[in-house]
Amino acid sequence: MDFEIPELPFPLRTYGPDGNWSYEDGVLTGWAGARQDRFVTPVGESVEPVSDAPRLLGAPEGDFQLIARVTVGFRAAFDAGVLYAHVGDRAWAKLCLENSPDVPTVCTVVTRGHSDDANSFTVEGRTVWLRVSRTGRALAFHASRDGERWTFVRLFTLGDEQETGAALVGFMTQSPLGEGCVVTYDHLEFRSSWPGDLRDGS
Repeated sequence: MDFEIPELPFPLRTYGPDGNWSYEDGVLTGWAGARQDRFVTPVGESVEPVSDAPRLLGAPEGDFQLIARVTVGFRAAFDAGVLYAHVGDRAWAKLCLENSPDVPTVCTVVTRGHSDDANSFTVEGRTVWLRVSRTGRALAFHASRDGERWTFVRLFTLGDEQETGAALVGFMTQSPLGEGCVVTYDHLEFRSSWPGDLRDGS
C-alpha cells in the first residue's frame, strides 16, 4: 500500500506485518504486534530472522538526511521505535530507541548476513530524535536528546548487496518479547544533503 507524508519527497510502502500506520497533523503512528522483531541472530547456525516487523519505507534519491522525533510506548523489554535502511534480504540496518532491557537506550543493528547489536547512550523518558543519512554507499546514524545537538552513533555500508544510491529507508516498530507497542514519529524532516561533519554535533 502506498503512503504519502507531506514532509517527505518520496512515497512510502508498507512491508511486513500490518503496522496500522496512520498520519495526522504531522504525526506518523505505527503499531508493533506481539513478538514482532527483525533480527538475524549471529549465535548458532540459523540465518533466518526470528520474526518480522512492520515497516514503512521509500526510496529517496541522492544524498539525504531523514529526521524524526521518536516516542515509544514502552511495555516490555526491547520494545522500540526505529529508523530503518534496507538494501537486501540480508543487508539492512536499524537505528532504535529501545527499552534495552529496562532503560531507554539508543541502539543500532547492522545486518550483513547476520545481525550485530550495539548500544549507544541511555535516554530519560520515552522520546529521542533519530537521524539516518546517506551519501553514495555510506550510511550514518545520529541521535539527539533535543533535536539540536546530534551525537554520532555509527558510519557504515551494507556490504556487497548495496549499490550506490540503492536503498529503502523509513520507519519500523518492534516488540520482540512483548505483546506489542505503539510508536509515534513527529517533527519529520527530509534534507537533500549529507551532514557537513559527522562528529561536530551539527
